[in-house]
Amino acid sequence: MSVAFDPCAVIPVYNHSDRLEVIVAALQNHGLSCFLVDDGSGSPHCRVIDALAKRPGVIRLRHSRNRGKGAAVKTGLRAAAAAGFSHVLQIDADGQHEITDVPAFLAAACSEPRAVVCGRPRFDGSMPRSRYYGRWLTHVWVWINTGSLAIPDSMCGFRVYPLAAVMPLLDSVRGERMDFDIEILVRLYWAGVPMVWLPTRVCYRADGVSHFRSWEDNWCISRMHARLFLRRLLRLGGWR
Repeated sequence: MSVAFDPCAVIPVYNHSDRLEVIVAALQNHGLSCFLVDDGSGSPHCRVIDALAKRPGVIRLRHSRNRGKGAAVKTGLRAAAAAGFSHVLQIDADGQHEITDVPAFLAAACSEPRAVVCGRPRFDGSMPRSRYYGRWLTHVWVWINTGSLAIPDSMCGFRVYPLAAVMPLLDSVRGERMDFDIEILVRLYWAGVPMVWLPTRVCYRADGVSHFRSWEDNWCISRMHARLFLRRLLRLGGWR
């Protein structure tokens, strides 16, 4: 049986608006409706988001307070599913991701519509060393929690989700900040969802603003790894 392919884009936004118009225009040039999820941004950024939402095919969703990137993505995924879309391309609002790779991601998702298409980042010298070591620690825990090397990178937020596979799992994903991207991939792997990996350039812009909170987000990610590890032990022990 063929799987429908009707994609849209979800962009979580929190005080990132300087490149948002360029990103939205590029995505719309590829025929994508765009869900902009404003995660409690300040007034100057809200004005940019509100102006973009006046365009056909741009839908604004808004959290009254900052709840985290994962919470914003969840809101966007649920809205996209309710609107009848089959797939969601997730991309960050800060311009880190290579927008010219969007056609390759969409083509891969169309070719394998049951798979989640994930970006495998290629970093340049702009990546902070602290983030490099933190990513490797997460890679190790993901390999432990899956018992596999099938997920080479779980933190890149440039991916295409098949909503038919994601929506039944979404309520079980507790991560609502930077831990979301990791947790949803592990749970998709546990569910047997195929994964396609595409290399993509990721650049930490010199004028970029990161909302990664070193202590708080690393603590959230550590707790998430511990929960998943316990869950895997229970699964291995025959408990569901």
